[in-house]
Amino acid sequence: MIPTDLTASPSSDPLRVYRYRDGLYAVDLLSAAVVHLDLFNWLAGLTEAATEAKLRAHFGLAERPADVMVTLLVANGFLERREGALHLTEVAREFLLAGSPWDVTPYYASMKDRPVCLDFLKVLRTGKPANWSSLEDEGDWHRAMETEAFATAFTAAMDCRGVLLGQKLAAELNLEGFDHVLDVGGGSGIYACALVAANPHLRATVMEKEPVDRIARECITKRGFAERVDVVVGEMFGDRYPEACDVHLFSNVLHDWDVPEVKALLARSAEALPEGGLLVVHEAFLNDAKTGPLPVAEYSALLMNVTQGKCYSTGEMRQFLTEAGFEWVGHMDTVIDRGFLLARKP
Repeated sequence: MIPTDLTASPSSDPLRVYRYRDGLYAVDLLSAAVVHLDLFNWLAGLTEAATEAKLRAHFGLAERPADVMVTLLVANGFLERREGALHLTEVAREFLLAGSPWDVTPYYASMKDRPVCLDFLKVLRTGKPANWSSLEDEGDWHRAMETEAFATAFTAAMDCRGVLLGQKLAAELNLEGFDHVLDVGGGSGIYACALVAANPHLRATVMEKEPVDRIARECITKRGFAERVDVVVGEMFGDRYPEACDVHLFSNVLHDWDVPEVKALLARSAEALPEGGLLVVHEAFLNDAKTGPLPVAEYSALLMNVTQGKCYSTGEMRQFLTEAGFEWVGHMDTVIDRGFLLARKP
């Protein structure tokens, strides 16, 4: 069923429903750190403070996945970042070190051969995403999206999630004075539809590559927004962004990519937006200190495993936006651990 009334709110709170799915991979990343890397005992045995760079060098880890792992351990209260170094917390010393009477490492060792846990070891060392859901006959998310069957199933999954997330985004985002939203990599068009449903003056364009563009047109038509939301075929890293759009939306897009790709997309947006144009980044964000929120750190583990990205902090995003030439406007939380950042082209 494709909901057509995008202003109707649910009567109950689905937070736990979302968080189980979003945090699905976190236990496997923790198991990899505890059992396969034996990270906590290594830290305990050092005679000098360990930086994240030293940790990566010792275990042979790529920067992106190592950052996600450390952030997860910090958000859980197992590690602390202090003065540029990593330190064990009392919880880690009591429950994750050999020789402690409360050591639970063997408890996690019983899970060490789970497929996702083993995949994490490869991702941590190569920086390359694993196959989708650890399936041998499926590629990573980026390659799988080029096939009709996977693209259809995945877009449907993101569409049902977006019904609530899009509605809450539209409720909090003030688009008075703006005319046309470009939804970059907009999937089914659910966020574009939610925005025009809440703003009668607004039009929107969804930019998607094949075969998702066809799926988007079908979903938009079924929702009754075909006259106000159109779809253009385009590859967001290479094709020219449509003109006459004074708002650019990246909704759950940047978290699929590593830092160079994120910066490239923001630069393309800055180039295409008119003066005074608005950029909206809708994601799950870590806090500036990257100590949480824990559900976002857990979700980042999933993204790190199956995409080339991760969850970024608001501080990191502010830096990227400034480097791209945007003026920072602000950050607002919405629902289910999500929120949006606003920036304006001077």
